Amino acid sequence: MMINLENVTIARGGNIVLRNISLAIRPGEFIGVLGPNGAGKTTLFRAILGLQPIGSGTISVFGAAPTSGSPAIGYMPQTRAGQSGQSLCGFDVLANAATGHHFGLPLISPAIKTEVTAALKAVDAESLAARPLAALSGGQRQRLLLAAALLGAPKLLLLDEPLISLDPAAQASIIALIHRLQQTHGLTVLFAAHDINPLLGVMDRVLYLSGGNAALGTVDDIITTQTLSKLYNADIEVLRAAGRIFVLSDRPDHHHACGHDHA
Repeated sequence: MMINLENVTIARGGNIVLRNISLAIRPGEFIGVLGPNGAGKTTLFRAILGLQPIGSGTISVFGAAPTSGSPAIGYMPQTRAGQSGQSLCGFDVLANAATGHHFGLPLISPAIKTEVTAALKAVDAESLAARPLAALSGGQRQRLLLAAALLGAPKLLLLDEPLISLDPAAQASIIALIHRLQQTHGLTVLFAAHDINPLLGVMDRVLYLSGGNAALGTVDDIITTQTLSKLYNADIEVLRAAGRIFVLSDRPDHHHACGHDHA
């Protein structure tokens, strides 16, 4: 298995985020990781990266315990406003990532220049190489972050909410690009999102997190009234219409991953 969790419990700030989770992800799968804010999507990614201690259980990645800084894992974090280095161009942003610099311009070896150029080409972002970060749209910044995640030729991609703040057209473009990279590079992809609908055509399975619990399986197995009601410990209704999935609840404090709709 590419990733294996056995009876894993993780707490943050004194609160249990994931409780006694067991799951296995196979090489080459495209997994949609869904759930409300605070469900543990980012915490799970950090544990796989070797950055988040676990309270109990075991995690293995590539058949061994996770270690931070593994080049075999590419990580695309959530974007945030006020990023540093707004005056840097796209090429320099990736060169900084490749050399571990956070500020200023690194000394670029021919090997790093070749790697950065290849990463930009892989995400169709050669035209962004000379443009300052401040001048890029949200979708263009996401392409740069995705290119950075490809540095080091990883076999596993952890993508944390890459669709945030993107319009539907930009979302579709990013998803199509990631799916193409998965297919051409033989990648395993964990793609965290709030809305399942944009991912319906590319996912192999869905991992749904809620209330410390997890369920992994096909969309038809997991996104059901029975399964989600059990995960949320509440009455949840799943509706399908016009090729989309809607998760409904009569509790306003629930923010569901499939369309954010509430009865």
